[in-house]
Amino acid sequence: MFQHVMRGAAALSLAALLASCNTSGSGGGSGLFGSGSAQPAASQTAAAAAPAGAVVQSVCPQVSLRDGTAYYRTYAKSGSKDPQDVVYQASLAETTRACTRSDTALNIKVQVQGRLVAGPQGHAGTISAPIRVAVVEGEKVLYSELTPFSMTLASVDQPAQFLFSKDISVPGDVSPNAMVYVGFDEGPAKAPAKKARKK
Repeated sequence: MFQHVMRGAAALSLAALLASCNTSGSGGGSGLFGSGSAQPAASQTAAAAAPAGAVVQSVCPQVSLRDGTAYYRTYAKSGSKDPQDVVYQASLAETTRACTRSDTALNIKVQVQGRLVAGPQGHAGTISAPIRVAVVEGEKVLYSELTPFSMTLASVDQPAQFLFSKDISVPGDVSPNAMVYVGFDEGPAKAPAKKARKK
């Protein structure tokens, strides 16, 4: 129903902005920490000098997107899930990361290429969407942070490309099998408000 994220200019900027990067694509699953196997995507690499005092790592935790968290939609009517009420849809696609190690930590730069399009109720404007980055080692969550990310659509007739970037740090002894998960995360559903009792 919705179009896939285009590559092109945004993919070039993704490679140019990231030093010594590795790339992975989206995977299938039910949530940010849900089950599902990752699907391979085309690799992109770029080389640049590492920050002073850091060592570029040839082994870097892979980045995965889950189908359930790769899309974010806003609706004209509160509580609606009707496709005809969609104002904006943002989607995440190609991912890349670069790692450098200090004496005590593994520093990871995570970048994700995305796209913002207008829905049937769409208009030019800016929205903020919550994007979570989490690092998981087996059953242990080493890092998890939710970041509000702003995206702007200049015209309903022209999709907008965007690039989400996040610098994170995890313990230096992290396992090579650790995974970095990125996705939209609106958090737990709010409980309905309780009605006050009439006295």
